[in-house]
Amino acid sequence: MTETNLTVRMDFVLLGFSDIPRFHWLLFGVFSVIYLAILLGNGIIVLVTRADVALQTPMYFFLSNLSFLEICYVSVTLPRMLMDLWTQKGSISFFSCATQMCFFLMLGATECFLLAVMAYDRYVAICNPLHYPLVMNHRVCVQLVVASWISGAPVQIGQTWQIFSVSFCGSNQISHFFCDIPPLLKLACGDIFVNEIVVYLFAVLLVTVPFLLILSFYMRIISTIMKLPSNTGRTKAFSTCSSHITVVVLFYGSATVTYLKPKSDQYVGIDKLLSLFYTVLTPLFNPMIYSLRNKDVRKAMRKFLPKLSAL
Repeated sequence: MTETNLTVRMDFVLLGFSDIPRFHWLLFGVFSVIYLAILLGNGIIVLVTRADVALQTPMYFFLSNLSFLEICYVSVTLPRMLMDLWTQKGSISFFSCATQMCFFLMLGATECFLLAVMAYDRYVAICNPLHYPLVMNHRVCVQLVVASWISGAPVQIGQTWQIFSVSFCGSNQISHFFCDIPPLLKLACGDIFVNEIVVYLFAVLLVTVPFLLILSFYMRIISTIMKLPSNTGRTKAFSTCSSHITVVVLFYGSATVTYLKPKSDQYVGIDKLLSLFYTVLTPLFNPMIYSLRNKDVRKAMRKFLPKLSAL
């Protein structure tokens, strides 16, 4: 038993999409295109919001950070998945698995906080427009972004440590395409009730609390918008929030169901599908959502892309 546990702790196997081996090369091609599209789309958003003078506002400062975050977030999982699809081997060391999970959780927590910060920005802009330049000055914006990036790190490092401190026995096959908490806990032996409670508590702290803040901000935003005297004013106010609301629904919807739903083997396929939403599709859709629904971004892109193609 000691030798078995030692072997499992040194090496895991990510099963990924091994249940559909005939589609490996198709999946590799599709996800390669998606990864390049994510890098290109979010990269352009970062460059455009930094280069265009008209976009030097708090809203676009936060959008730039969100796009950069999406690049980091997807780079934790997709390159590894592409390598596994290419080699058709899912072997990953104990340390690499722990590192991947830690960065994935930290960046996920950062996205939760950053989406809440963006909701707060819209709340101040719509509900307290006269105080907006004073409240959301550059120093405050930088502090909010830095807090979003670092606040979840200690918690997620601790959570990673407590997950990988459990004993693993029997199978070392992780039924997922990256090292995530639910499939990894299924490989643990012994009583892991305390570990599961800690996972739920962290999920409530880092997912539910920011979501409730976002919900609270938007309830006040909607209340303020409905009091505006003109339809034009209401439409304009709603349009500044619509892109952010869409991203929040995509990210929180899939992530919340994945981490807070009951644990069961029958959800394995659904887990992978939901994980694709918040790890791949949300970063892919973000640039499309903000460029298609935001005329300022579209205008800046029309000026920026010809300059980029001329280089």
